[in-house]
Amino acid sequence: MSDFTSGFWPIYISVITLVSIIGTWVFLKSQTTRKLAPGEKPELIKHTWDGDLQDLNNPLPRWWLGLFYGTMVFALAYLVLWPGLGNYAGVLGWTSTAEYETEVKAAEARFQPVYAGFTQQDIATVATDPDARAIGRNLFLTYCSQCHGSDAAGARGFPNLTDGDWLYGGDPDTIKATLTGGRAGMMPAMGVALGAQGTKEVANYVLSLSGRRHDAALAATGRTKFAENCAACHTPEGAGMQAIGSPNLTDKVWLYGGSEAAIIETITKGRNGAMPRLDQTLGTTSNKEAKLHLLTAYVYGLSRQP
Repeated sequence: MSDFTSGFWPIYISVITLVSIIGTWVFLKSQTTRKLAPGEKPELIKHTWDGDLQDLNNPLPRWWLGLFYGTMVFALAYLVLWPGLGNYAGVLGWTSTAEYETEVKAAEARFQPVYAGFTQQDIATVATDPDARAIGRNLFLTYCSQCHGSDAAGARGFPNLTDGDWLYGGDPDTIKATLTGGRAGMMPAMGVALGAQGTKEVANYVLSLSGRRHDAALAATGRTKFAENCAACHTPEGAGMQAIGSPNLTDKVWLYGGSEAAIIETITKGRNGAMPRLDQTLGTTSNKEAKLHLLTAYVYGLSRQP
């Protein structure tokens, strides 16, 4: 990566850009110095089409040359005023970052009165307000839909936010904490400790916890192994613990799939799930807390819509 951040590349880009402009000017000049004397006929190039269409070596029209030279003048003026030559910032000092920050400040000033009304209400109340939900949905589509889907129904490895099943809890404060600081869930790989047969037995016991089709004999043997290796996180009953984000294995909600093969894969290889924190993604602006409030309300209301 250091190859692309050294001081060589800005100089290289600047030289290539300027040489290209100068080279274009030299080439154009060299091809347009000849002028026809009064009464002189242009040179006939040996090409004829359709019987009488001839290719003559006429000088380019002056207006056409003016366009070419005008583009080069424009390019040089642009490179003087705005960034375009390596690290040179331009006379005007324009940057995309400053432009973005200006637009963000303008948007904040515009939406601050709208946000202010909702931040004075509790999340449960905001979750039922149609206008607040419309704003929250836009925030969700911007920051969350890439993983959870535009309908918040999730996908394999990404929780469904509409079903009322929560790994860490679905109350407003917990949802806000999840959005703010993110989550990092980890299940250790147990394949080596349990062995292939033991993994299959535990998988069938897990299937039995939610009433799914399973091998009763394997499940009976797997119950002991589950108590020894899995109950510390999932509890002896398999109900999970929201304090550490361990899934409830009795409710038929499966993040990575509930087939025997999927459960064996989970037990064998373990799982690592991470949700990024949004406290920095939402910006360091005065409206960050308001956005977080509205987004929390929207997520909170997803599983409570009639």
